[in-house]
Amino acid sequence: MSMIRSLPAAFIAATLPALAAAQDAPRIDEIIVTADFRGDALGRVPASITVLDAATLRDAGVQHLEDVLALVPNSNFSGESSRPRYLQLRGVGERSQYQGAPNPSVGFIVDDIDFSGIGMVATLFDIEQLEVLRGPQGTRYGANALAGLVYVKSREPGEQFELDSELTLGNDNARSAGLAFGGPLDEAWSYRLSAQRWRSDGFRDNVFLGRSDTNRRDELTTRARLRYAPDDRFQADVTALYIDLDNGYDAFAIDNSLVTRSDRPGRDAQRSRAASLRLDWLGRAARLQSITSAANSDIETSFDGDWGNDAFWGEFAPYDFFSRTERRRRTASQELRLLSEPGAELMAGRADWVLGVYGLSLQEDNDNLDLFNGEVFRELDSRYKARNLAAFGELDITLAEGWQLKTGLRLERRSAEYTDSAGSEFDPTETMFGGAVTLTWQVHDTLALYGGVSRGYKAGGFNIGLNIPQERRGFDAESLWNFESGLRGRLLDGRLVTHLSVFYMLRRDQQVSTSFQLDPTDPLTFIFFTDNAARGYNYGAELDVNWQFAREFAMFATLGLLESRYREFPGGPVDREQAHAPNYQYAVGLDWRQPKGWFARLEMTGRDAFYFSDSHDQRSRAYHLLNARIGWENARWQVSAWGRNLGNQRYAVRGFFFGNEPPDFADTLYIRRGDPRHVGVSLRYGF
Repeated sequence: MSMIRSLPAAFIAATLPALAAAQDAPRIDEIIVTADFRGDALGRVPASITVLDAATLRDAGVQHLEDVLALVPNSNFSGESSRPRYLQLRGVGERSQYQGAPNPSVGFIVDDIDFSGIGMVATLFDIEQLEVLRGPQGTRYGANALAGLVYVKSREPGEQFELDSELTLGNDNARSAGLAFGGPLDEAWSYRLSAQRWRSDGFRDNVFLGRSDTNRRDELTTRARLRYAPDDRFQADVTALYIDLDNGYDAFAIDNSLVTRSDRPGRDAQRSRAASLRLDWLGRAARLQSITSAANSDIETSFDGDWGNDAFWGEFAPYDFFSRTERRRRTASQELRLLSEPGAELMAGRADWVLGVYGLSLQEDNDNLDLFNGEVFRELDSRYKARNLAAFGELDITLAEGWQLKTGLRLERRSAEYTDSAGSEFDPTETMFGGAVTLTWQVHDTLALYGGVSRGYKAGGFNIGLNIPQERRGFDAESLWNFESGLRGRLLDGRLVTHLSVFYMLRRDQQVSTSFQLDPTDPLTFIFFTDNAARGYNYGAELDVNWQFAREFAMFATLGLLESRYREFPGGPVDREQAHAPNYQYAVGLDWRQPKGWFARLEMTGRDAFYFSDSHDQRSRAYHLLNARIGWENARWQVSAWGRNLGNQRYAVRGFFFGNEPPDFADTLYIRRGDPRHVGVSLRYGF
């Protein structure tokens, strides 16, 4: 352990002689943000965005988004599921969904396909770029992006034949294989195909069943992309996905260890079949873009409710609970955009413009069963439909030399229908609006300052279940005003890239999720509410730095600082931080790449303590994780050894506080622990 702790200091000391050769350091490549309307260089986008490119994803990640999320300032996830499904940005976002009325705060898009609220599909093989937009995206994405957006972009078809392959082996019986290839079919057509399978045991030992795979991860990702580009004026891109995550769920133990005693381990599975079509026509005065997507996802969430077995409970047996929810979600969306081209600007050629319309249809069916001693004793089936229609526009105005004003507005109408087997029926309709005004001053070619205000929104909804009081059935829409300023710099001849932002977010009619256990002797009798606090606020700062300080060495660092509070929330938390909103989060590390092919990456990430829930005052502990990768590569081959959580730190990614142990059923904090030390080797071949 002492050797591991000394590694960062030793690595830093080894880099000091390289500072003398700083003048030979290469420039950092510019990154293009694709989640915006037009796509622009990251340094010219006046917003808080973190972009992780393919090289960073390969070096910092192993399999999934959760491997790299710590590199994004002020981000967090809920360990409610086997892979992150529920995300928080700047302290805003869901931690779970127990009933069939999805209403996410963080948008999640994969290749133009909306997976908001079901983001387990974010495996990393053959991904070109991961973009995280923090703050409300009221103009671009509307109701599902109150807190921000995660945009995942896979590799596109290339102009030459390309092949990438990967084999991985690690502890926890981890093994994976992936293959991707593609290129031109003729002068107009090109393609790319990829497939990857990952398996591991899930870091749990079930001593009752004598198995180490009850919390397994079995993840298949396949993707096909086809491009038709007959000339410079038209392009069509088709993407098809089939992702099958057949994971086990045996994550909790009575003693909060990695040793479980469940007699009926659960399942956390998501099978998604999806496709998108993007069409791009370039006219004389404007560009017309059409984005069509559809997705079908079948999701099963089941778990052992008592986390034990009859032998374990002894004289208190039978004490045997099990819960299963089968969810079927269907989405279809259509977006049309018209973007001005040179010669069609407004205001005497000083204002570029965007106009668009958007429609989304979502249907979700949920079938929930609770069992005691193998017999069904509670059942709820629900059907939910929602339709969103929106119109939006944006103006990007040149005010004077170096001064740019960007304005945007979105108007959205949402109607929903809900019915369930308990006789509940709801059909709310809401009209909401959002937008942004941002002023940018380009001080010189390498430094820009910006400031602005944006408004995001999130639809209201309803609480469902068998024991919800009538007066708490519904809750109102939430709005969020975000005041932000920042600077972006590309300094030292392009070798230092930095972004600093400060923000203040005022939440009106803030939606707050709370719960309590109705029957202490039944661990499945939770009532879940969403209610409105009168106000809440979140403010903080975010820093992102990349410095190529020598020919072979680069340093990176991110820092997120966050303060959050509730205000005027009757019956809820009083003058307290919001849940899953740590006060700080950081990542710092070094990359070394030597001309003969040797390379290494060392990173330390950390997160402050945070409240697990708005229903109680139990907190996690702060933690700090050390990750590393070392290896050798050339133009075709790469072999590397990697390690995550090398210090084998114990930390929590989810926590519940309730009674689950007879005879007195005292309220107790139960946590889901994050992964312990994980090490392995990877072999890649490509050209």
